[in-house]
Amino acid sequence: MNLNATLLAQIVVFVILWWFTMKFVWPPITKALDERARKVADGLAAADKAKAELATANKRVEAQLAEARDDAARRLADAERMAQSMVEDAKGRANEEAAKIVAAARAEAEQASIRAREALRDEVAALAVKGAEAILRREVNPAVHGELLSRLKSEL
Repeated sequence: MNLNATLLAQIVVFVILWWFTMKFVWPPITKALDERARKVADGLAAADKAKAELATANKRVEAQLAEARDDAARRLADAERMAQSMVEDAKGRANEEAAKIVAAARAEAEQASIRAREALRDEVAALAVKGAEAILRREVNPAVHGELLSRLKSEL
């Protein structure tokens, strides 16, 4: 065989092999490589999206935690104000009740004093009547003496 003919045959076989490869073998390989590249790109995009969603979720969680802390602080402050108000109201009612009790005790003491004076007047009047009766046993005029004793009783 001739070197040129062998070389020519090898070139023809190589061209046929190249055509066969480009026609039947290379498209599935490039398709598989493109599919793999697309899957990797989709995976990276999904990872970036998940990372962004995680960051967003973390921000929302932090915002909700801050809001919950603020709400708890507000509620605690409201509860403290309400408790202070209740204590002040209770003190006010206690002072009012104490004033009422003191006023009632003073009124009762005044009434007792008045009753004691009346009782004392009655006793003094009775003693005066007995004394006057003992002195005036000789001349007794009940109408004149009764009027005199009534005036004496009212003066006492």
